[in-house]
Amino acid sequence: MATSTIENPSSTHTRPPFYRDVIIVKWLAQVAVLAAVVAAMLFFANEAGTNLKDKGIDTGFGFINQSAGFDISEGIDTNPATGGRALWVGMVNTLRISAAGLITATILGVLIGIARLSNNWLVNKISSIYVETFRNIPLLAQIIVWSLVIGNLSELVVGAGPIDGWFIISQKGVSVPRIFPWEGFYQWLIWLAIGAAAAAYVHHRRMLLRDEQGGDTRPFLLALGAFLPFAIIGWFAHPVFSWVGSIFAAIASVFDALPEALIQLILASVIIAIAAIWIRRFLGSFVTPAGRAKMTDDDIFRVVFAGAIALAVVVLVVIWPGLSSWIGNSGRDLFEVLDSKFSSDRTGAPLDATRPQVVVPGRFPQLGPTGLNITPAFLAIFVGVSIYTASFIAEIVRGGILAVDKGQTEAAMALGLRRSQMLRQVILPQAFRIILPPMGNQYLNLVKNTSLGLAVAYADVVNTGSTLINQSGKALQVILIWMLFYLSCSLTISVIVNAFNNRMRIMER
Repeated sequence: MATSTIENPSSTHTRPPFYRDVIIVKWLAQVAVLAAVVAAMLFFANEAGTNLKDKGIDTGFGFINQSAGFDISEGIDTNPATGGRALWVGMVNTLRISAAGLITATILGVLIGIARLSNNWLVNKISSIYVETFRNIPLLAQIIVWSLVIGNLSELVVGAGPIDGWFIISQKGVSVPRIFPWEGFYQWLIWLAIGAAAAAYVHHRRMLLRDEQGGDTRPFLLALGAFLPFAIIGWFAHPVFSWVGSIFAAIASVFDALPEALIQLILASVIIAIAAIWIRRFLGSFVTPAGRAKMTDDDIFRVVFAGAIALAVVVLVVIWPGLSSWIGNSGRDLFEVLDSKFSSDRTGAPLDATRPQVVVPGRFPQLGPTGLNITPAFLAIFVGVSIYTASFIAEIVRGGILAVDKGQTEAAMALGLRRSQMLRQVILPQAFRIILPPMGNQYLNLVKNTSLGLAVAYADVVNTGSTLINQSGKALQVILIWMLFYLSCSLTISVIVNAFNNRMRIMER
């Protein structure tokens, strides 16, 4: 008896044509969109260049190497030789005031945010008034008000105070004692690095002991005790590391002797290695105890895209020798400078300090160069952005603390922890997971808000760039440099904040 088999239509699969394949269509769509965006950018750039050329507007960056033609009120170079140097001075001034403002605003904002949750009625109301007042007044108005307040201070005279020779406040700014690196500073840094490694080891061991046995093992105090002997001994014995300079000199000679083709080969190898490591780690993230998880189309596209980008960068390195030449010259100059910092004749103290003074070079007294002088413009913008940003950070901190489950506070109180211990060891570590993302946005705002220093003639990158535009007429080029500078600052802050955020996230098993 013959048996008949009935074929199930659902058991057979035929591969669809390529123009209907989901994976191929998705990849082609992404590549097409990328190509369209690049083509549009090239088209608009070409059209803009043609129109500017027809109007006689130069789009080159030759002004960077030309004479600036103006002085700068403060900074690392008050008489820049070129336009590029003037912009660099403005960038450094922006970074200085941004760093100082970030630190001050963070500390002040955390303290005020905690104070807003205080059970003390007076502390709670004062912090609430602070937040509601300063965050609702425009920052520009605050900066101008602080500039007027500083301008109405007492005139600078010989013997000015409030503490002559130590702390001077006047219409021309504030001057305090200045501590700065001296001859043996870099040799002393090696001793500090060794001490820091020993302190980290002691801290790690004491933390493990605390986890195993319980109780207070004083990890911070013992780590500090392991660090201080190296810092103290190194203060006097730092010249023993002067031989490190010969290592930097040898490295500088290697950079000088490296042929350009070899630098290109090394750079290409490093790029390929970085891409390979990233792809390997990305593929390793799909390995589970049950086996390798299936990759989606987007995951495959990421791997292919990473490899394509690495290949494109390698091609750029090979066809553009200027990058390799710059790396060789910069590496040689860097290690030559380090060699000079570790020379055997640097036997002086690692640090030195000078007191502020008032000098009279002409008819009018001025703050002398020996102290750490803070100009009125710097002080106005610093106080303004710090107080303004701190009011927003305080609300972020308050919201982060309130977002922590109330049971955590009750558990800490049941264990008999003091309020300071409860905040430091239980509440704030959990609240920081909520606080960090919005706080990063405030950091970005603070850096960009420093451009308002133009109102009080602070020599930041916007002020120096505006002057350079008036001198050279290169508005488009200077604005492009501004955009790239602030973009670099924003991306750097975002990377740092995201790194801390990833380290503090809850790790699931």
